[in-house]
Amino acid sequence: MARAIEQIERDIAALQEAIRAIATELHNAYASYLNSLGQALQKQLILASYHLCTQGYPENFLKLSLHQRQQLQQAIRKLGQQAAKQLLTYMKSQAEGEDEEDEGDEGATEEDADSENVTVSSFELGSDAPNVANAGLTDSTETEANLLGNSADLEEVASTTPTSSPRSPVPVSLSSSPVSLSAAVQEALTPDLSNPIELAKWQQSLEYLTQQALKKVSHNANVLLQKAGVLPKKLPEPILEAAAAVSEASAEVMPGPPNLLNLVIEIENEQDTENSGLTQIMAINLRLGEIEFADVMVSSSRKQIRNILVQLNKLGREYQKKQRERSVAEAEAAWRASWFE
Repeated sequence: MARAIEQIERDIAALQEAIRAIATELHNAYASYLNSLGQALQKQLILASYHLCTQGYPENFLKLSLHQRQQLQQAIRKLGQQAAKQLLTYMKSQAEGEDEEDEGDEGATEEDADSENVTVSSFELGSDAPNVANAGLTDSTETEANLLGNSADLEEVASTTPTSSPRSPVPVSLSSSPVSLSAAVQEALTPDLSNPIELAKWQQSLEYLTQQALKKVSHNANVLLQKAGVLPKKLPEPILEAAAAVSEASAEVMPGPPNLLNLVIEIENEQDTENSGLTQIMAINLRLGEIEFADVMVSSSRKQIRNILVQLNKLGREYQKKQRERSVAEAEAAWRASWFE
């Protein structure tokens, strides 16, 4: 029986090594993906702004002076650049974390170095990542179900918006100035690289942060256009948010120019309710699916992530199976050790 437990332990150790290798691949794939996404985001933000100013509200745009138009265009360009940098901060700290660990290892004893088998800070978010208000990560049982489901389910996790589910992994509030993550979230977003469940949590949280970055830059762009006098001064924020949520939940490419919300709403006249009229409203709404669809590099990186997640799914199943086998073998050994006639 002891020999059987030792064999299971060796199998688990081999799986953990394979999972660490997959974790490195996943990290590199996301670094490439977020770099490509940042570049594509800037192009799509400018394109969406162009359509809004020239097709949505051409009269309002023409009222601006040449200097005002140039200022607006520069501000929109700067917004896109800031958003691209924000995306890169999510992966930026890997090298910093590894450097810090190397310095720590120099001061550690050889015994401590031998006993330390797992590097847990490779996926830690940078200190200039956005503020995370609540560390409401998905329950481990929910993450396990996502991870250990079929390959199609894992591919869906990689390609869909985690915010479309009732429970979002990491509620965040992005600000223009860099702030630190809370200690609880730093710990939650620092997975054990040999544990597929923790890797799945990290991946889902990273997807959520990416979605929030797109949502924030869309909102800021609309505010800029509002202040410039292109968009109406009184935008119905609740309606825009609801429409954006429905748009994000849909996997389909919306008709019309990409990354724009195009709504027709009824505006009530407070003095004369019978004369209420329909008003068309257009606003910027960057969608991950539309950005990926329009850019070959981003869609290629997304495909690579899906393929890696399929591999992680397979190893995750084997890992859970071996964990179960070890628990059963240890329980049987404990029963025999305590039994007496």
